Amino acid sequence: MRAYGACTLCPRACGADRTSGRPGACGESAVLRIASAGPHFGEEPCFTGKRGSGAIFFSGCACHCFFCQNWQISSGRTPGRVLDAEGFHSLALDLVSQGVHNLNFVTPGHYWPHIELLCRRLRGEGETIPFLWNSSGYESADLVARQAELADVFLPDFKFADPALARAVMGDDRYPRIALDALRAMVAARGFLDPFDPSGTETARTGVLVRHLLLPGHLENTKQALRLLRAEFGRYLPLSLMSQYTPIPATAAHPPFDRPPTADEYREAVDCALELGFVNLFIQPLSDTSDFLPDFDRDCPFEGNRRPPAP
Repeated sequence: MRAYGACTLCPRACGADRTSGRPGACGESAVLRIASAGPHFGEEPCFTGKRGSGAIFFSGCACHCFFCQNWQISSGRTPGRVLDAEGFHSLALDLVSQGVHNLNFVTPGHYWPHIELLCRRLRGEGETIPFLWNSSGYESADLVARQAELADVFLPDFKFADPALARAVMGDDRYPRIALDALRAMVAARGFLDPFDPSGTETARTGVLVRHLLLPGHLENTKQALRLLRAEFGRYLPLSLMSQYTPIPATAAHPPFDRPPTADEYREAVDCALELGFVNLFIQPLSDTSDFLPDFDRDCPFEGNRRPPAP
């Protein structure tokens, strides 16, 4: 757990001694806090399959995006439960016993030492379930190389191609460069998602799928992001172009983030992706349901997980 002292686990490299109880830029000390865990059906079908993804949501986050849909836990408002190493191991085994298709570590980077310890222990015990690293893309490429020793699947965001937008939303205009470097390291280590089965009949065992969320009023950021990804990784990069942005209370002070994307904005984003020739593309229809908009004050944060798809 030495990495928690003078912490540099995220690109902010705040240097906090989290072992002393002092929170880092992520808002967390060296005490592991889990906000939610259970079979999750809100990911792409190649991860949820028929039995769900074993999603473990960690408290805290180093990004500080003011529109974050997980704001209750990323900001520390809903603290989550404290687990030691044995409790974390038991939680993981419980998920495996429920038949989930993977262990899905959501916003995990600031708890890498705990996760590394858990994954090495599980592999040492003969557990073969895929480990899924579900992140913001705001990762050190050097650390990605270590994570890839254990992570089978990488599911990173590529949020911002525009440095000025990144600075306005999360306070770091380095995001496009940092995230692109991290993506290069992920693809170099694991390649593209395999298998890529949009039906979810055969769930992914290894590789990378990149997510990009369309932001209201910022269609050009999406087009820039798509062009960058196409130029860097080619047309076969597995890509999920998401429309699910939903305003939260903090966005009221930041128009146009105080509204959802329009159908025309999303249609134009999809047209751009198709014109660029992306082949392995998930498209997310605009929805008026909130089944997978979380409320971490509830025992089951995602209403959609109460009604999983029929086998």
